[in-house]
Amino acid sequence: MSVEGIDEVTFGANDLEACERFFGDWGLAQVSVSPQELVCESLNGCRVIAARADKPGLPAGIEADPTLREVVWGVESRADLDAIREKFRQQPGFVDGAERIGCTDPNGLAVRVQVSRKRPVSLDAGRTNTWTERPRINQPAPAYDRATPVEVGHVVFFVKDLAATTAFYEQCLGFVVSDRYPNRGHFMRCAPRGGHHDLFLLETPDKRVGLNHVAFTVRDLHEVIGGGLNMSRQGWHTELGPGRHPISSAMFWYYESPAGALWEYYTDEDELTADWQPREFTPGPTVFAEWAIKGGIDGHTRRQKNAEAPSGKFMTDKPKA
Repeated sequence: MSVEGIDEVTFGANDLEACERFFGDWGLAQVSVSPQELVCESLNGCRVIAARADKPGLPAGIEADPTLREVVWGVESRADLDAIREKFRQQPGFVDGAERIGCTDPNGLAVRVQVSRKRPVSLDAGRTNTWTERPRINQPAPAYDRATPVEVGHVVFFVKDLAATTAFYEQCLGFVVSDRYPNRGHFMRCAPRGGHHDLFLLETPDKRVGLNHVAFTVRDLHEVIGGGLNMSRQGWHTELGPGRHPISSAMFWYYESPAGALWEYYTDEDELTADWQPREFTPGPTVFAEWAIKGGIDGHTRRQKNAEAPSGKFMTDKPKA
């Protein structure tokens, strides 16, 4: 059994027109649009859907819209799908379709699985020269006017029962815990070998249930910056970023989304294997971010929001006291 990652996410949204603008500015390609549903996709074909609440067949939400209603995970083969079918059959909300199976996880979320429809992509990305390795030779680092996300890389939920929800993803889908906030949160990856996390589960003292954020993988740090600056120019609001997570090592930038909660650009997460031993952390600001900019960067001045715009002079071009 091999889950390869997220194949599709569907949001219940109150304002499809705002979602259409946001998805386009975010860098997703529009596949179709109708009065009830907007369908877009990333570079590798990972689908992102926004649907009106009254769309027939839309699963129930775990909180009021706008929010994420359904997550579809992709597997490698029909044999993998059949193996998961037997596990899902014992779960509440079991559905068995010709191409997609599903159930409801302990948090109330509609979980679906299909043979992955994502396509392989070959992309150039910026290389980083360090003191010990110099792979970028006679080539400047890239710069981006906007982002074009490769895929939906992970989702993060508030859960009412961390232990039960974690056990579901371990036992039914073969997920592995990467790191922990003991009794508070679990970072989980789809398989022993892979990026730091495909799913992050958080249990708060008030047992809140809902979506925290959806994260989109981009090529490199420069695309995180280029994407964030473009979203700023288009008038969307930064929640936090750019910045860097110490736990996964990823660079990030979070924006408020009309489809629900936050959307994140991220890159350069840790790659783990079966040899990795989960670590334990106490939640806190220095654990969440090595550094971060609250409110983002203005897309026109390239400075922190509300900072003085550049004058065109060298920064050292000042009279001496």
